Amino acid sequence: MRLIPAIDLKDGRCVRLLQGDFERATAYPAATLALAHKYRALGADWLHVVDLDGAREGRTDPENRALIAELARESGLELQVGGGLRTRCDIEHVLEAGVARAVIGSTALSDAAAVREWIADFGQERIALALDVRLDADGTPRLLTHGWQRQTSRLLWEVLAEFAASSLTHVLCTDVARDGALSGPNVALYADAARRFPDIAWQASGGIRDAKDLRALADCGVTAAISGKALLEDLIPAEELRPFLPNA
Repeated sequence: MRLIPAIDLKDGRCVRLLQGDFERATAYPAATLALAHKYRALGADWLHVVDLDGAREGRTDPENRALIAELARESGLELQVGGGLRTRCDIEHVLEAGVARAVIGSTALSDAAAVREWIADFGQERIALALDVRLDADGTPRLLTHGWQRQTSRLLWEVLAEFAASSLTHVLCTDVARDGALSGPNVALYADAARRFPDIAWQASGGIRDAKDLRALADCGVTAAISGKALLEDLIPAEELRPFLPNA
């Protein structure tokens, strides 16, 4: 399993939200490019970047867009980028800027047919879906959209079934209740996801706090783990990260 560091951008700064709440954002002083170089030195080969302003507003933020282009040019990492990518033009723009993979969120629910076309046209390695969930009392994963601001009635499994005949490969799933909370990942959710859809390369996001969590995710069959806060705050010793960083 690969560990992918995450940088979330809001108003041109690196932040972390707590449980997807824009009113509970923690800003970090480090420059984004310096963070990317730090993660590359640790041994990372990919970086996950989210334009939070774009996710909420439905259009890419110019300041964040410039930072993403700089990261693509100068970080030495492969970038996957999401937030506000809702049209073919949006995808073309980020890919032309040097981003390796575009991450599609809300549009996967509102226009699955278009997203299937994008996967076919741009290639399965260049498109990922970001499916963010909040669990019902009985553990049923229901999807949120628009930067986690809108709860839907749709199930994670239902939406994925719409892509069963496509060449969808990469899916990033976030349990929003755990995001930024350092409460541990929802291992049961990802184990169920890997069992139901074994051909998908699952990326798990939300709650990672230590190397034990990373090992648990690896054991349940996910391909990658996304970590923001634990890495930003140096909560996991470098030697414990090495098994999950390809260039360490």
